Amino acid sequence: SGFLGFGGKKVDAIDFYREQIKNLDKKMTIERQKILKDPKSIMSAAFVSFNSRWGAAVCAQTQQSKNPTLWLTNWAPEPRDVYWKNLSIPFVSLTIRKLVISISVFALVFFYMIPIAFVQSLANLEGLEKVAPFLRPLIEWKFVKSFLQGFLPGLALKIFLHFLPAILMIMSKIEGHVALSVLERRTAAKYYYFMLVNVFLGSIVAGTAFQQLHAFLHQSATQIPRNIGVSIPMKATFFITYIMVDGWAGIAGEILRLKPLVIFHLKNMFIVKTERDLEKAMNPGGVSFPETLPSLQLYFLLGIVYMVVTPILLPFILVFFALAYFVYRHQVINVYDQQYESAAAFWPHVHGRIIASLLISQLLLMGLLSTKEAANSTPLLVVLPVLTLAFHKYCKSRFEPAFRKYPLEEAMSKDTQDRALESEVDLKSYLSDAYLHPIFHSFEEVDLIEVKVEKNEDHVASSSPSKPSSPSPQHTDHDENEPAQTVQHYEVEPPQAMYHYEFESSDNVYRYDTGSQYQYYHY
Repeated sequence: SGFLGFGGKKVDAIDFYREQIKNLDKKMTIERQKILKDPKSIMSAAFVSFNSRWGAAVCAQTQQSKNPTLWLTNWAPEPRDVYWKNLSIPFVSLTIRKLVISISVFALVFFYMIPIAFVQSLANLEGLEKVAPFLRPLIEWKFVKSFLQGFLPGLALKIFLHFLPAILMIMSKIEGHVALSVLERRTAAKYYYFMLVNVFLGSIVAGTAFQQLHAFLHQSATQIPRNIGVSIPMKATFFITYIMVDGWAGIAGEILRLKPLVIFHLKNMFIVKTERDLEKAMNPGGVSFPETLPSLQLYFLLGIVYMVVTPILLPFILVFFALAYFVYRHQVINVYDQQYESAAAFWPHVHGRIIASLLISQLLLMGLLSTKEAANSTPLLVVLPVLTLAFHKYCKSRFEPAFRKYPLEEAMSKDTQDRALESEVDLKSYLSDAYLHPIFHSFEEVDLIEVKVEKNEDHVASSSPSKPSSPSPQHTDHDENEPAQTVQHYEVEPPQAMYHYEFESSDNVYRYDTGSQYQYYHY
């Protein structure tokens, strides 16, 4: 029982750890009491559950007060998707955070161009010899020349990009998003923009910088598509190498999962002591959307750009997508355990980037053809971007609302079906603690001295006879930014279980009571 198990009185291990658990329970109880009594711990956000889909849709999709910043309502993420740390961020702070992160992302993209430009210039040995003449004897070696031109640029670029998703995820968390799915979508967007600028455009421009530098500095901005169009065929070899090093090898690594295998065995040797530890160590996690989706979109961009310019690259792209389809299909069905469900919220972003890839390929094709004998036919290609933008506008107005809004007609129809059908799903019991903060997950098991907790499992009378048949709850996420002395009153029907919390501090009295037909939130 001494320090680190050395010295001290010899006691039974079971009794010792039971005593340790009791001490930890007491400390947890004290910390919960501190949080409940501390006015600063009260968040300006709440999750409200409704007895009908129609009520939830109206509340989530309408403005609640004259001051649009006083009550902000939105669809709440599912309980597993909530990122609790960002719920307490004030509304004004969110705008400042997003501005700072936007500037930081721009700076990150700009400064990353420096090492990437140097690495890509290695693929052009003539330019490298001009910059560093002392390396000429070494470069003349056949092995070194093959390594520099074929393997090193793609490998170095992959190493540069390995640590980037973690950095971008930290930036997205600082922005203040309250859902894990939103964090991953924002991280994926940043990563895609980074790869578009640095991997695609940066590789094309920097790879031929020694030949094109004079032209870029002395020509107008209207000549940039033409210069890039000329540079694209010269970088086909690099992108073929990049597809094999990053794409094919990445798919092989995905199916082998060597990194998770090594980590599991290390945990099993040094950390795993109980069945719970073993279960955590064996958890496969979910698909890494922030890293996987931007990579797939980049390969689609490469295929659509080189489809006309250098068709020899297409077989490598097709092999990659064929392997990726079978591998990720297998992983999603048989391996991964996704942490949350976001109702296809990623698709509008994917669709927008596919349209952007089409526009980029069309502009670069016009720039390339303007330097060839077919320059007179280039104006005819202007119709392609126009048609692409028109198609995008149609899809955005016709299909995007299905991902953003919940139609009241459909909500009313499903509510009517629920009233007509009997269901065994006890949704109210689930909602009673589904959105309970993680710190209070074992709240009912702890006896608090100064905080009274009463739970009555009897059914509470409801003004609506409907019984939801779907296990998907309807929630709205509320942010409040109220001035001093302002009182807001919000009324909804209670969950099935009844709670009564009451505690006092020196300056404030807080009550949460659902003992009547309706529950009231007072601030």
